Formats: sequence, structure tokens, C-alpha cells
Amino acid sequence: MTEYRSPLAAQTIDTAEEGAAELLAGAQKATGMVPNMYAVMANSPGLLATYLDGYQRFRSGSGFTTAEQEAIFLTISRYNECDYCMAAHSFIADHMSKTPVEVTDAIRDDRPVDDERYAALVGMTRSLLETRGHPSDADVAAFREVGYTDAQVLELVLAVAVKTISNWSNHLFATPVDEVFASRVWSVPEKV
Repeated sequence: MTEYRSPLAAQTIDTAEEGAAELLAGAQKATGMVPNMYAVMANSPGLLATYLDGYQRFRSGSGFTTAEQEAIFLTISRYNECDYCMAAHSFIADHMSKTPVEVTDAIRDDRPVDDERYAALVGMTRSLLETRGHPSDADVAAFREVGYTDAQVLELVLAVAVKTISNWSNHLFATPVDEVFASRVWSVPEKV
């Protein structure tokens, strides 16, 4: 079976529809670049707007540290096998959020995380993914035991929604990893 690839072109500030063009311009102004992921998502202004709004709300209101947020995004992107987001969030984890590299690398390699708090966070995120939103009482208890809250379970749902938007969009386009993230390129391990 051949995987579908969208025939739509990556958009620019000059070619994107109204609404999406402004969002791309905002990204350019904020980060100095238009990430390839945003350029392909701009083919659907509503998709790009929803992603950016949910992403910002999670970043600013989840109650997780920036390092924890990267662990969450990496866990979801690893589960969804998104090469682009694994590279981008690994880079952000290393250079901006200061997530412990041993945590980032454990998630990338699908190994257990040694740190108890991060292990509970990664475990709860995986539980939500694997059970499609039906975690066990034991999974939630382990999450709460290290200091997280029931409200943060809902924040994990937001993170899953946001990352699903970006991961699946990247699958449809085989989005090339931006050069800035190239030091942390990741590939889906071959199935044995």
C-alpha cells in the first residue's frame, strides 16, 4: 500500500489565503522563520488557526513546566511516529525548555524514563494515547502521586489534540524538517 501524500504546495505569506497569511506573518515575526509545518498547514486556515490557538493555550495555561511540556509533546509525537515533531521538540527541549537530555533521549528511544516525575508524566500521556482517553484509575493515581492534578489530565487531552493536528498534517505532507532542527533528526524505527 502506498501512503497518500498531499499534492498541495507549502504556502508562504504571499500565497496563503487571508487568515493563514497573517498567521504565517506572525510566526515569521515571532521566530524569524515560517516553519515548514506551518507552511503546509496554511492550506487550511482553520486547521492552522486551531493548532496555533490550542498550542498557545497549552503552553500558557497547562500548569506544566516548559520542560514537562516538551516531554509531553515528544511522547505524543513518538507515539504518532512524527519525524518532524520529534526533531523540532527535541531541539526545543535541548535549547529552549532545558528538558533533561536523558529524558528526551529515553522518549526518543522508547526506553523507560528514570526520573520518577517525568516517568509518571510520560506514563500518563501514553496511557491516554493507548487507551484512547480511557486511562485506568491506577494510571491517574500514579500521575497524582507525584503532584499532578486531575485538571492536568484534561491539559494532556489538549496536548494530544494539538499534537495530533500537527503530527497527522506532517504525515500527509511528509513535511521536511527545518534546517534549524536538523541536529535532532529522528526516524521511525523499523518494525521487526
